[in-house]
Amino acid sequence: MPTEVEARFAADGPLPLEALTRAARLGPAVLGRPRTADETDRYLDTDDGALATARWACRLRTRDGLTRISLKGPPEAGDRDDWHHRRPELEGPATEELDPSAWPPSSARDLLDRLRGGAPLRERLRLVQRRTERSVTLDGIPFGTLTCDQVRVEREGSAAGDLHVVELELHDEGGADARAALETLAGALDFMPGLRPEPRTKLERALDLLGESRP
Repeated sequence: MPTEVEARFAADGPLPLEALTRAARLGPAVLGRPRTADETDRYLDTDDGALATARWACRLRTRDGLTRISLKGPPEAGDRDDWHHRRPELEGPATEELDPSAWPPSSARDLLDRLRGGAPLRERLRLVQRRTERSVTLDGIPFGTLTCDQVRVEREGSAAGDLHVVELELHDEGGADARAALETLAGALDFMPGLRPEPRTKLERALDLLGESRP
């Protein structure tokens, strides 16, 4: 199963995100032209929280009229820093319907069906975000993607608060050289005013804003 590898930081407001949008470089890496888009993430689970109990998150992301399902599993043990995150991730095509049988077949849909055990899904919360993406090139080789997200947390149409998130995701797992480069670039982010390493996912931070306990 594919593994998501990323460095994750929380910002204390929009200013660090704006600075990263204007910057030409991040440490030794070259940043590509900013691309900004609006997207909505809906997090789903069963009424009895089967996915949360299994430590999986189910996200329906809609962007530019297209919807995809993303399943993210428990983080790997042994992460060395608050910013460093590795976890299994499986994606596939979907629709805005909450019934997975209405989605195109995929490995992600199959896994979701096993996790929910036939129980219907409901929307747990949604994140309405404006995302700016920049390619990250190191020594002339594509390395990953830097994202700067301004996020509004909503439940049942009511806003619960805002998040400002910076993530640097590798294109693939890579080897020791990629991990060392990620550590170098994470250090450059950690040096920026207004950014701090963030051990929690967006979903976990949103649940904290909503005052909801997590398994």
